[in-house]
Amino acid sequence: MSSREPRRYPYAPDPGDAPLGRGAAWGGWLVTRTVVWSALLLVLGSLAAALLSLGGLWQPWVAAAVLLGLAVVSGFVAALVPVRPLPVWSAGLLVALALGAMVWAGTTHSEQVLPRRDSGSYLQSAIQLAAGHQRPIDVAPGTVGGADVLDIDGITLASPAFYQTGTPQDPSIQPQFPVGPSAWYSVAWWLGGQAGVAWAPAILFGLTVLGVGLLTATVVGPRWGPLAALATALVFPLLHVARSTYSEPVALPVLVAGLLAMVLAARSAAYPDVLLARRTAVVAGVLMGGAITIRVDALREVVLVVPVVVLASLQRQAHARALGLATAVSATVAFGVTWLTSSEYLRSIAGSLLPLVAMGVAACLLGVVLLVGGRRGWSLPTVARAWLPRVLAGGFVVVGLVLASRPWWQVVRQSAADPGARVVAGLQARQGLPVDGGRTYAEHTLVWMAWWLGPAALALALVATAVLAHRAAAAWVDDRELPAWTGAAVVTIGSTLLTLYRPGITPDHPWADRRLVIALPTVVVLTVACSAWIAQTRLRRIPYVVNVAAGLAVVAALLVPTALATRPHVDERVELGEWAAVDTACRSLRPGDVALMVDSRAANEWPQVLRGYCGVSALSTTSALRNDPVRLGAAVEQVQSAVEDRGGRLVLVAADSTEALERLGLKGAVVGTDARVQEDDRLLERRPDALVELPIRLYLARLG
Repeated sequence: MSSREPRRYPYAPDPGDAPLGRGAAWGGWLVTRTVVWSALLLVLGSLAAALLSLGGLWQPWVAAAVLLGLAVVSGFVAALVPVRPLPVWSAGLLVALALGAMVWAGTTHSEQVLPRRDSGSYLQSAIQLAAGHQRPIDVAPGTVGGADVLDIDGITLASPAFYQTGTPQDPSIQPQFPVGPSAWYSVAWWLGGQAGVAWAPAILFGLTVLGVGLLTATVVGPRWGPLAALATALVFPLLHVARSTYSEPVALPVLVAGLLAMVLAARSAAYPDVLLARRTAVVAGVLMGGAITIRVDALREVVLVVPVVVLASLQRQAHARALGLATAVSATVAFGVTWLTSSEYLRSIAGSLLPLVAMGVAACLLGVVLLVGGRRGWSLPTVARAWLPRVLAGGFVVVGLVLASRPWWQVVRQSAADPGARVVAGLQARQGLPVDGGRTYAEHTLVWMAWWLGPAALALALVATAVLAHRAAAAWVDDRELPAWTGAAVVTIGSTLLTLYRPGITPDHPWADRRLVIALPTVVVLTVACSAWIAQTRLRRIPYVVNVAAGLAVVAALLVPTALATRPHVDERVELGEWAAVDTACRSLRPGDVALMVDSRAANEWPQVLRGYCGVSALSTTSALRNDPVRLGAAVEQVQSAVEDRGGRLVLVAADSTEALERLGLKGAVVGTDARVQEDDRLLERRPDALVELPIRLYLARLG
């Protein structure tokens, strides 16, 4: 390499790096810049969308100009991150695997249009944002019969994932989740409509596969990156979310790039270029904290950055302060704009957020104590220093065994009054299981992991975790700088353990397995690292070929079970035909119609679809009103009178059957749509391997 190339392609070399040639610098530059640039654009674009939507300015040309400017800024900032050289074959294979994963997910995309799941909720929020340009969504009272209609007890604009806010005189609707995913899917909607939002998650999945491969190549070795990328592409829960408009496809590339930047910052800190380390740490902090604009659960990873910063600060590493400040500032800004755009959602999940906040405060306080003590010369006793590596390694093994044994001695429950408990009870009854709706099945989380990766991979990942813990602790007690991968390991392994302990989701599979989207790639990278260690270890009297064979056996223990678990889902098209069903329903309604949902399924699935996608004014009824036929009938008459006084026509909507319409004395309902699609099963105690039928029906009764 020429003397100019390190400045053009800056990187902090590993002591074990071998000369790789000019192509290695170019290959590393291409992959690293793509991963970091795209992640920065996702974060900065989400932040810009939140601010613009508050003012009603998220319009195509405004968004295009802002995103173009942010793309340029992201490119300049990404150029500050050092590049890890990759052999041309390794970089090329990573790109090929990423493209293959993208095409696979895109050509088998789902059509989850109704907000039955979070994916449908994000999609409808994106469509509304693309059309209405603002958040929250203003609703003119006159379009639904006037403010008096919204004063009727049990009549509401709200529906699952869409809160009614404001007053009856000035009502609005606030979508549930952070604005980031909806903003990016709204861009996809502008660019390509239905096809655009179908392919957007797949493109992001390709970036995730590329990022995981690059991260593995950086911390394990260039030859191992493609193996990790391949395994990541094969893991079904990751493919499952990549086929639809969930938040995870947007969040994962950001997290992976943030972890990569943390590793590169720590590696650069070991060399004279202190400014490079600090710049890279700032990029890492922006990505880690800014991810909250995309997924509130990113707060968990932000909290786990705290011990990383404390450990680096105790060793006086050059990048520590920059990483801590950038993460804190970006997380504060991200949480602030998320509060402005999704305050009702944050209030609803306060019970889950408060423990994370408390953990973060405790980590900061403990960190301050340790930093003050470090400056005063505190140190571990000699005996503790001698035993620390073995105790830490053994501790992780014990934690793994405890998590694996939980089904034998623990049954995790939540309040039976929780809405999720009623869902679980219904699933248990249908599947012939003992009805205990309060069960969360959280004690089975390691079993969920084994379904998709195999038990051997989990065992090998546990071994790798113990080895990494021993190596990091040994470096600490020997007063050597912690390995560059320490920060990424703390965040990913910590996040995995917290998720396995408390997944916090309705335990119906494969839907619940989206909680594992960080844990699964973590196990993949740890298993590949274990394979690399075995293949590269030199032991006396053992031929080199035996080491290589053993390493390949470890890879097979990961890839074979993963491929077999994913095989039944290779070409699934979940809810294929739902777009056509919804379009048919839209054509059944006319300008001036005001739709009122009168049964539970219509109230749960259709209000925002009719309002946002079909462009028809829509109201819903609460369960308390629907359970009181006399009050429901009186409310319908009041709404009908108010709507007709303003020149509109009331249409009653049911989706379960015509029973609710008949109870109101109506006959001859029109079938708005009638279709049958296939959806993933909802299983509690075994891995799903097939689709089940889902009827999509809509019945309309026109009044006036």
